[in-house]
Amino acid sequence: MKKPSMTPWSVSGDIDYNKLTKEFGAVLLDSSDADNSDLHHLIRRGFYYSHRDFNAWLNAAKSGKKVSILTGRGSSEKMHLGHLIPFVLSKAFQEKLNCPVYIPISDDEKFLVKPKLSLEEAQKFADDNILDIIALGFKPGKTFIFKDTSYPIYPLAIKTAKLISYSTAKAVFGLKPETNIGWTFYPAVQAAHILFPQFKSGKHHTLVPIGIDQDPYMRIARDIAQHSSLGFQKPATIHSKFLPGLRGSSKMSSSDEGQDVIYLSDSPSEVKNKINKYAFSGGKDTLEEHRKHGGNPDIDMSFQYLKYFFEEDDKKLAKIESDYRSGKMTTGELKKYAIDKINAFLKKHQENKKRAKSSLGKFMLKN
Repeated sequence: MKKPSMTPWSVSGDIDYNKLTKEFGAVLLDSSDADNSDLHHLIRRGFYYSHRDFNAWLNAAKSGKKVSILTGRGSSEKMHLGHLIPFVLSKAFQEKLNCPVYIPISDDEKFLVKPKLSLEEAQKFADDNILDIIALGFKPGKTFIFKDTSYPIYPLAIKTAKLISYSTAKAVFGLKPETNIGWTFYPAVQAAHILFPQFKSGKHHTLVPIGIDQDPYMRIARDIAQHSSLGFQKPATIHSKFLPGLRGSSKMSSSDEGQDVIYLSDSPSEVKNKINKYAFSGGKDTLEEHRKHGGNPDIDMSFQYLKYFFEEDDKKLAKIESDYRSGKMTTGELKKYAIDKINAFLKKHQENKKRAKSSLGKFMLKN
């Protein structure tokens, strides 16, 4: 087992999610609870697995009180499937509960933490990423997107910065923020993001869907939210696991020349080649063995992508899992089914992205 390493900027090794939940003082999410199981398949199937105050946020939303969602994107590259996780859930909640979604784009953070990334490159990626986000189908007039380098976030960031001591930031993030002074200040900017909906429209319940690696930012924001100078509600959070890479890594990443990742811009032939060539299989070495002993969907990446992303029908997914475990479905058949589902999603997404350019002004938050 590879030794785990996790910060808000990099993840490697085998992650013990239950251990992290205890260390961070969060609570495991009961995905079997009736109120939760009907919300989204990412919750029902355990991909979102822990939280803080999620039930309070959900109860407020269902009772008609003001609520909001805050999620974001750090623009250091073109987007891949793993980047979509918080946006998919946020869009689903927006549809079910008709709540506003705020989406800051952290082009400033990525410029600060990635030595080889220029500010111009970060801004270019930001513009492209915004189109990918809009393409998912968020509601105009209910979705508010802004880039840090072009929206006046600084006046809010200095309000949060005044409440965060250097020793607190160092204790939460370790030595990493000392790399440069901009990086040291960034927890204040991120806290301003997390609290932004309340800065914008007053005290209310806000939900922040994040990967568990981003939780240090949440802990700082929650610590200062109720300070007398702000008077906000502590923001709720719901934590996701990481979408694994094609070859079974703990988190889909753009390293290794794209051999571990499916980009939203990939063509049908690229998806087919990547799944067939790189996707880790839970099948046996020979067809005879597979028919006799069956495969293991728990470690098969094609099945994992169907489970968490591309097969929303629980009965169909259960049938695929049963057939693969029994050997009735082969690895080749499973991969083909996954390829078809992924390409159908990407075809629609890429078409929506082209149309998103014409509606950009309906989503970008004005000063």
